[in-house]
Amino acid sequence: MLTSPVDDEPPLTGKMQPTNVVVLGASGSIGEASLDVLSHLPPKRWQAWGVSAHRQLGELSQRLFATGLRPRFIVASDPDSASMAQGMPWPKGSELLFGGDALVDLATHPQCDTLIAAIVGRAGLESTLAAVQAGKRVGLANKEALVVGGCLVCEARQVSGAELIPVDSEHSAIFQCIQGSSSPPRSLILTASGGPFRTSTGEQMRQASVADALAHPTWQMGRKISIDSATMMNKALEIIEARWLFDVPPSKIQVMIHPQSVIHSMVEFVDGSVLAQLSPPDMRLPVQYAITYPERLECPVSRLDTLSRYDWEMLPADPERFPALTLGFEVAAAGGTAGAVLNAANEAAVQLFLDGEIRFTEIVPACRSALENHHFEQHPTLQRLLEVDRWARAEVQRWHSGTRA
Repeated sequence: MLTSPVDDEPPLTGKMQPTNVVVLGASGSIGEASLDVLSHLPPKRWQAWGVSAHRQLGELSQRLFATGLRPRFIVASDPDSASMAQGMPWPKGSELLFGGDALVDLATHPQCDTLIAAIVGRAGLESTLAAVQAGKRVGLANKEALVVGGCLVCEARQVSGAELIPVDSEHSAIFQCIQGSSSPPRSLILTASGGPFRTSTGEQMRQASVADALAHPTWQMGRKISIDSATMMNKALEIIEARWLFDVPPSKIQVMIHPQSVIHSMVEFVDGSVLAQLSPPDMRLPVQYAITYPERLECPVSRLDTLSRYDWEMLPADPERFPALTLGFEVAAAGGTAGAVLNAANEAAVQLFLDGEIRFTEIVPACRSALENHHFEQHPTLQRLLEVDRWARAEVQRWHSGTRA
């Protein structure tokens, strides 16, 4: 039975209480950046109050000791990892919790002030939605929560008054650019590195190996998101995320290729002015901004060297080379169950590619097939979205079996 993190400890009195930050997905790249940021922020103002990992518990243990952080709660969301976790060294005073329900318990706990939602994939939806329903500040690194359940999350935000602050570098850039503007933007311009196949031929992409697709020229990321960058499905998902996060129609969202990954995104206003947010590629900056907003503090990142010469390119994105972009705009316009289908189908297809079962250029067609074959619903419940997620994964397996028959 899951141990509840709810306790009867009285709040601190007579002095400023630190902001309690929970990092879900703390063993991933965004989670590690979050822990590093928290280890540098003033501990009397912000503290790592709770963290979670699924199976990478050894990495999480090492990271906590390396940063000197001592969270009150540590969640191992994979229940099968309980015995392993109990035999590991953990910071003194930390309490171990187990199972997926503990993620929701931690995200909605009365003493949780800010949630960094960094669980990869659809698995982060329930805890993110629960935190929004509970009125928390949510630093959103899990774009799939909005891709799959954007309508539910946004409706919950309107009711609870929760703060939803993007951590994706592109959406953080847009969020920063629109602060203080009294007029809505004319367009949002998402930038993309173009990934490892920006200049590749169609045949080169068809013959691409897993190693080729994982060789991102700018960012160091996990395997799944690296493949998404190579197909530009990550940008398709970001189009959908931007549609919900900033409440704009897809017609006001554009994508441009920026190989140097310094201009993280831009906003065009009605008077023709275009504002951009620039910084060296380092996820600690948007993570810290989400935690300390609206304040800006010293951040442990490298600064832009103003004594160096830069040649920054901006190129139009080619939907023929990267057909995932077309899917992104279509799904953003459709809403409903379409996002859940695209996300689940993509996760399943990426895994097939990583397992050597399909070609790189078959990932997007697998997603297209699932979208075309699913029964669309405009106003799904959370339960229905989870059912559609399972259906789409099975549908990609059926598609794979059919293409190989």
